[in-house]
Amino acid sequence: MKPLFLNPPTFEDFDGGAGARYQASREVTSFWYPTWLCFPAGMINGSRVVDAPVQKLTLEDCIKIAKDFDMVVMYTSTPTLNLDIETARRIKEVKPAIITVLTGPHVTILPDASLNAGNGAIDIVCRGEFDYSTKELCEGREWSTVDGISFVKDGKVVHTPDRPLIEDLDALPFVAQVYRRDLPISEYVIPHFKNPYVSIYSSRGCPSKCIYCLWPQTFSGRRMRTRSAQNVYEEVKWITENIPEMRELSFDDDTFTASPKHARDVANLLKKLGISWTANSRANCDYETLKIMREAGLRHVVVGYESGNAQILKNIKKGVTKEQAIQFTKDCKKLGLSVHGAFIMGLPGETKETIRETIEYAKMLDLNSIQASLASPYPGTEFYNMAKEQGWISSDDFIDNTGHQNCVINYPDLTNVEIFNSVEEFYDKFYFRPKYILRSIGKMLVNSAERKKLLKEGRQYLDYMRKRKQCQSSAN
Repeated sequence: MKPLFLNPPTFEDFDGGAGARYQASREVTSFWYPTWLCFPAGMINGSRVVDAPVQKLTLEDCIKIAKDFDMVVMYTSTPTLNLDIETARRIKEVKPAIITVLTGPHVTILPDASLNAGNGAIDIVCRGEFDYSTKELCEGREWSTVDGISFVKDGKVVHTPDRPLIEDLDALPFVAQVYRRDLPISEYVIPHFKNPYVSIYSSRGCPSKCIYCLWPQTFSGRRMRTRSAQNVYEEVKWITENIPEMRELSFDDDTFTASPKHARDVANLLKKLGISWTANSRANCDYETLKIMREAGLRHVVVGYESGNAQILKNIKKGVTKEQAIQFTKDCKKLGLSVHGAFIMGLPGETKETIRETIEYAKMLDLNSIQASLASPYPGTEFYNMAKEQGWISSDDFIDNTGHQNCVINYPDLTNVEIFNSVEEFYDKFYFRPKYILRSIGKMLVNSAERKKLLKEGRQYLDYMRKRKQCQSSAN
């Protein structure tokens, strides 16, 4: 069978596809590559990857494309499940014989409910890593012989045995080759990266125990599996030779620095290529590893600080203390590394006081940029189980009707409205500081491209906050 790997059309600026961890519309336009879809696409002849949100394709556009394929494999998420099922239903109306497949963390955890919700629109759910499952399906194997899938037969849901996590990551294709073949490289934008950028993985899985983190608990596992440093180098070298417009490479591993030795080994090989690159890091990475990566071209790190309250960090099993994070940030600044900090409002133990503490913490760290998001207890996570037991979940709607995050957490002493409003308060107090404004003006005065970029992002942010307020007012 000839497969179409589809990141379905959804809300405007919704960054929740097969590679993004933030399943909602963004404050400023941001798009991650649909990396998970590109791995199997690279192994199957006649495949094609379509990223509808990035390529600005409508549902009608996708239906026309799907007519030429025998199978459509779609990545779905908890917030977009119903929307994606409707996409599958519409495709089947036009081509009833097409096989529809859903993948992703949500259907991995809730395969029965997902198939039942489809009411015939979904033929197969792939549980966990779906690289080889989709390949075997396209080879024409009997569904019952393909591990890691669920489907309906004679009115009952059939689950084949779980598929083991992939150990030999070097055997997988270079996703960058699929990017080059099928995707508009210049349209993938992350505001704090140099653009155009290209994103790849050097590993899968993460050994950390954070209770809120979706991917390791539901999909990629809490054990880090790495590609060989040489294999990573070969893909990056291919990128430099075949995607010359790339200005920065991003390692979108759950945590690139979870294995310091692997991070150093990769860095030492990348050094000869002379490229700028970014990576996801935990805030306890040692100075020597940071130094080696910096000398090899590392420019920017993306770090989950989450909270400025020590007890909350313990509650969420972050495994990094506030003191370690402060030292890590100092080390980054000493080495000249840019830092983007991610924070989550509404984690267990949150109060009005801890919200203020986290905002002051971020201001003290004086990071280059931040993202503040709402705590989202997705099914399959320890946070979800805890929130269900305690009665903290006030709604199953993780996003509003325009794709913006809803706050579904409601604590006895802190309402979901107060948590929702804390995000805007956080952004205002961080970005409208005189120190940050003066630094931004300085950049705009000496660099016209930076000026255009910052002004564009400022307009997008203000428009986002206006829409966000309107939706919240309507909900109340």
